[in-house]
Amino acid sequence: MTSSSATRYRDYDNFARIHSESWGLELRQWLPDIEDFIRKNFPENSPERPKILDLCCGTGDLAQGLHQKGYQVTGLDGSEEMLRYARQNSPDSEFILDDARFFKLPSTFHGVISTMYGLNHIITIEELTNVFRNVYAALLSNGVFIFDLKLDEFYRSSWHNSVLGDIKDEYVWTMLRCYNSQARLGEIKTAIFQLLEKNWQRSDLTWQVKGYFNNEIKSALQDVGFKNIRIYDLEHDFHKLGCAGIIYVVGYK
Repeated sequence: MTSSSATRYRDYDNFARIHSESWGLELRQWLPDIEDFIRKNFPENSPERPKILDLCCGTGDLAQGLHQKGYQVTGLDGSEEMLRYARQNSPDSEFILDDARFFKLPSTFHGVISTMYGLNHIITIEELTNVFRNVYAALLSNGVFIFDLKLDEFYRSSWHNSVLGDIKDEYVWTMLRCYNSQARLGEIKTAIFQLLEKNWQRSDLTWQVKGYFNNEIKSALQDVGFKNIRIYDLEHDFHKLGCAGIIYVVGYK
């Protein structure tokens, strides 16, 4: 990992415990639907235990679920603390500390997946195209790339200074989300209070996310070489109410 990317993704370390204990639980609840979607879109000649790269894997909750379903999973994330939890959550999986924009892996994977809108944290189409290029190189011939994204229309309709948060015995967190529709950039401001050695300590995090358009995502994938690209809207195609503008994308090498 380059020093610049290491600095950027270190900001996610302080959120790792919350991700594992709160968002990870949500992801595990989605596992049956995610695994069903992956299975339906894998090439027909895939082996019994296909190799999957879980890109922006976070705390390894999906990796563990897929491992239990028979997949060979390698996780990649830019936060060292996220990966510390991932190795606890999925001890039989392999995890790599690296940057989605710059990683280089040999062509050994039958599939690459990215969930929980991790790729929205790549905030320019140029850098996202680099991610697509790295994924393409890591896939075997006819391998599949499956990922989710939130589009500009979702952020426009949902992020109006919305607030999230939770209170636990040992930590409290709150998150303010706002969206600049002209720049198509969202900002996530998070404050975390943790009980450490009998004292409460505060940490403040600010992340950015990008609201993309369908056409630029498809064009970037095609430019890299992906084929048979399909884009599904969760509300329109899977009847998930309130999820218009959240998409699942499938493309083949």
